[in-house]
Amino acid sequence: MTMTSLVFLHDPIDLLLLSLLISVVGGFASLLLRTCDAAAIRVAGLAGTVAAAVGLCASLSSLSGSPQVLDVAGPYPFAHFILRLDPLAALMVAVISLLSLVASIYSLSYVREYAGRGVGAMGFFMNLFVASMILVVVADNAFWFLIFFEMMSLASYFLVIFDQDEEAVSAGFLYFFVAHAGSVLIMAAFFIMANYAGSFDFAAFRTAPVPAPLNSLVFLLGFLGFGAKAGMIPLHIWLPRAHPAAPSHASALMSGVMIKIGIFGIIKVGIDLLGGSGGVVWWGLLVLAFGAVSSVLGVVYALVEHDIKKLLAYHSVENIGIILLGVGVGMIGIASGNPTLAVLGLMAGLYHLVNHAVFKGLLFLGAGSVIYRMHTKDMEKMGGLARTMPWTALSFLIGALAISAIPPLNGFVSEWYTYQSLFAAAFDGTPLVKFAAPIGAMLLALTGALAVMCFVKAYGVIFSGPSRHHHADEVREVPAPMLVGMGLLAVACVILGLAAPVVAPVIGGIAAATIGTQAVAMADGALLLPGNAQQAVLSPPLIAVLLVALAALPVILKSVLSGGQRLQQRRGAAPWAAGYLPDEHMSATAASFAQPIRMFFGPLYDVRKTIAGGWGKVAIAFERLVTVARRTEPCWDRNIIDPVTEGVGAMGRRLQTIQGGDFRVYCLYIVAALVVLLALTVR
Repeated sequence: MTMTSLVFLHDPIDLLLLSLLISVVGGFASLLLRTCDAAAIRVAGLAGTVAAAVGLCASLSSLSGSPQVLDVAGPYPFAHFILRLDPLAALMVAVISLLSLVASIYSLSYVREYAGRGVGAMGFFMNLFVASMILVVVADNAFWFLIFFEMMSLASYFLVIFDQDEEAVSAGFLYFFVAHAGSVLIMAAFFIMANYAGSFDFAAFRTAPVPAPLNSLVFLLGFLGFGAKAGMIPLHIWLPRAHPAAPSHASALMSGVMIKIGIFGIIKVGIDLLGGSGGVVWWGLLVLAFGAVSSVLGVVYALVEHDIKKLLAYHSVENIGIILLGVGVGMIGIASGNPTLAVLGLMAGLYHLVNHAVFKGLLFLGAGSVIYRMHTKDMEKMGGLARTMPWTALSFLIGALAISAIPPLNGFVSEWYTYQSLFAAAFDGTPLVKFAAPIGAMLLALTGALAVMCFVKAYGVIFSGPSRHHHADEVREVPAPMLVGMGLLAVACVILGLAAPVVAPVIGGIAAATIGTQAVAMADGALLLPGNAQQAVLSPPLIAVLLVALAALPVILKSVLSGGQRLQQRRGAAPWAAGYLPDEHMSATAASFAQPIRMFFGPLYDVRKTIAGGWGKVAIAFERLVTVARRTEPCWDRNIIDPVTEGVGAMGRRLQTIQGGDFRVYCLYIVAALVVLLALTVR
C-alpha cells in the first residue's frame, strides 16, 4: 500500500466521503436488486454497516482539534460545496454512524418480515436517509444545507409511508406538512442572514453583523423551524404518528438521531451562526420554557398509551425537552457572560443527546423485536415474554433503566449534569433566571418520577406476568443479528454511564469549542463535577460498586446466618387472591396501571386534544385548499388556455390551405416575398 493511500485512509474528510459513497452505492444496489429480496436485504444491510463503521472512524478522530474543511466550487457562485467537520458536527456524525451501524446489523434479519413488499426500496431509502443526515450536519453552506435537509425529510417520509396502509399514509402526510413548514421558516432565517453576510456560506454568517431586532427574528425562525423537526411541544403532533408507522429500525434512527438534527439546528443558529451578533437572555429562557413543558407533557402523554411504539415516541418528546433544558441554560450562560454556566449547560444537553440516541435506539429495537414475534403493537395483548425472549427482555430492561435515569447508567449521568446546570443558573443568574431555573429543576424531577412509572408499566405489562396472547407458546427469541444490534446499544448504555469520567470531558470540550471559550473541568479522576467541586461531585463507578454490594448483601447474610445449611425446599402454592381463583385477567394491564394518572392529569390530556384538534383543523383546511385548487385549475384551462389553443389550431388549419404541394406555387410565394421586401427597402 502506498503512502498516498495511507494518507487517504487517515484523512477524516476523505473517510467521511468514502462512508457517503458506500451508503449511496449500497442504496442504489439494493434498489437494483429489488426483484431478489434476500440479496437486497444483505446488500443494504452490509453496505449500511460498512459505511457506518467508516463514518464512525472519521468522526471519532475529529471530536477534538481544529475543524476539517472541504471547499469545492459549486454549480452557482453562491452554492459553494463546503463540508466542515468541526467537533460538534463530528459528535453528530458519530451518533448517526453508531445508530446506523446497529440498525443495519439489526435489519439483516428484521427486514425479512417485509419480504415481498419492496425491501429493495426500503434499503435504498434507509441508506439515503443516513447519508443525507450526515450531509446536513457537515454542510457549511445554506444552499446545500437546505438541499440535504429536504433529502433527509423525503427519505424519512417514504419510510414512514412504507406500509401503505391508511394510518401510515395519514401519518406521512402530517409529517410531510410539518417538516416542510419548518423548512420554510429555516429558509427565511437563512435568507435574512445571507442578506447581511453577502454570501450563503456559514463562515460569512458567523461574522455577519445582523442588527439587534432582526437577530432575534432569525433566532425565532430557526428555533421554530428546527423545533418542528425536533418534535418539541406544541410542534410534536407528527412524531407520535410517524415514528410508530415506520419500520422499527427506521424508527430507531428517526427517534435516535433525526430529531436530534433539530437540536443541532437550534444550537447551530442560536450559538454558532448568531454568536457574532450576541445572544440575549430571553433566547435561553424561551428554550428552557419549551424544554420544561415538552419534558413533562411528553411523559404524561406516554403514560396512557397502549401502543408500545407510540409510547416510545412520546418519550422522545420528553427527552427532547430534557435536552432543551440544558441547551437553554447554556444559552443563558452565553448571554450573561458566564462561560462556566454556558459550557456546563450545553455539555449537559449534548451528553443527553448522545445518551438518548443510545437508549431510545435500544428501546425501539427491543419494541421491534417484540412486534416481530407478536405481530401486534398493543401491550395489552402481550405479557410474560421474559420467559420466551430473555435476551430481548434484558436489553429492553437496560434501556428502560437508562431512560428512567437509574444509576449508574448513562441517562442518570446526563440528567445529573442537567440538574447541576439548573442549580448553577439559579445561584448565579439574573432575578428572572433565578426564578425560572428552580422551576425547570422541579419539572425535571417530576418528569423523572413519571418516566419510572411509565417504564415499570411498559416492562411489567410486556415481559412480566401471564401471557395474554393466544400464540404465547409459539413465541421464541429473535434471530442473532437482531440480538447483536440490541446488545451493542445495551453495552453502550453501561459504558456511557460507568465511563462518564472519561466521556464528560470530551463532550465538555466539544461544548466549549462550539461556544468559543476555554474548556471547563467536568471530571477529576473517577469523580464527576459540574465545573466546580464545591457545588457537587459524583462517582458512577463507586455507585456501581455500591449497588452490586447492596444486591449481594442479602445473599451473603443468608449464607452466613444459615450456617451453610440449605433451607428446606419451599412448597409451591397458588397465590392468595382474596378468595378468588387467580387467572390472567387479574394481572395489571396498561390501562389499569395508567388509570390514576389519567384522572390526575386530566386537564393536560384535554390540552393534547385541543392541540391535536388544532392541527386537525389545519390539515382539513389544507385539504380544502387542495380541493379548491383542483376545482380552480380546470376553470383556468377552460377559460384561458383552451380558447388560445383552439384559436391557434384553427389558424393553423386555415394556413394549411396555402400548402397545396405544388412546387410552382411555392416559387411564386418566394418571388412575392422578395418583391415585398424590395419595395419596403426602396421606400
